[in-house]
Amino acid sequence: MSTRSPLRRITALFGWTRHSYYLLSGFLLICGLIVYIWWPLAKDALAYIDWSGAWWRYFDWLLVGIWLAMSLLIMAKADLRTDARIVFVGFVGGLVIESWGTQTNLWFYYTAERPPLWIIPAWPIAALATDRLTRLLHYGVEKLVGQGKFWKDKMASPSYPSKIATSRTLYWLVFGVFSILMLVFVAPTFGKSLTVMAVLLCALLILSPTDYRWAVLTFLAGAGLGYFLELWGTTRECWTYYTRQTPPLFAVLAHGMASVAFWRAQLVLGKVIGKMKVFQGIGERG
Repeated sequence: MSTRSPLRRITALFGWTRHSYYLLSGFLLICGLIVYIWWPLAKDALAYIDWSGAWWRYFDWLLVGIWLAMSLLIMAKADLRTDARIVFVGFVGGLVIESWGTQTNLWFYYTAERPPLWIIPAWPIAALATDRLTRLLHYGVEKLVGQGKFWKDKMASPSYPSKIATSRTLYWLVFGVFSILMLVFVAPTFGKSLTVMAVLLCALLILSPTDYRWAVLTFLAGAGLGYFLELWGTTRECWTYYTRQTPPLFAVLAHGMASVAFWRAQLVLGKVIGKMKVFQGIGERG
């Protein structure tokens, strides 16, 4: 019989670490600051709820569900050494994406800001949640196809080439379809430099895969989370796409592409930081 306390069982089940509580505290602090700084926006949202009557009919349960799900996700297997890079990339990447979309009128916010600063913190939080979802998907795939042993001695396995070929085929299928959808969706803004740069960046990332399987899983995780975020934002008219869809398929899949871009960027950032530490160590020894 296990002698662990119920609290330790819960932390072990959800994969919470000491860093998990730091991340959750930061998440709550950011949410609190957004509500405090942009209180008129929060007040307008709360005004839709009739607190004197059947308030549960008007309460935004989808938003609460997304908030709780992301809170649990970012706490799982938290490690500030790597999560700090994800947060940084998410902030910068989110600002770039929102600037591109709102400046080209692919989408716009009800506040008419281009882009609104209050939406930027949502990107690093979503990036952390996507990272956890990707790990969960990878774990599930390994369990489903029984590759725990395969990865231990993958080069000796006769099935190794076929598995790589399968991942590569799925990769090109997924990103090929996305590329077509992207070109169709952004076609009205081909004359704008921001759209040209966005398309070229996506093409560069797609044509230079580093890990076929991880890229596909990251894309699926980002798109899965993105569906609920887009469903909430477009149905509440917090933001609206020029197609007026709630939400457009491309917008959902674009979250997957953004997640892949963030993953690749934080890997590069990690290598740069690693080299800086090496050079620093050489300098100290010299």
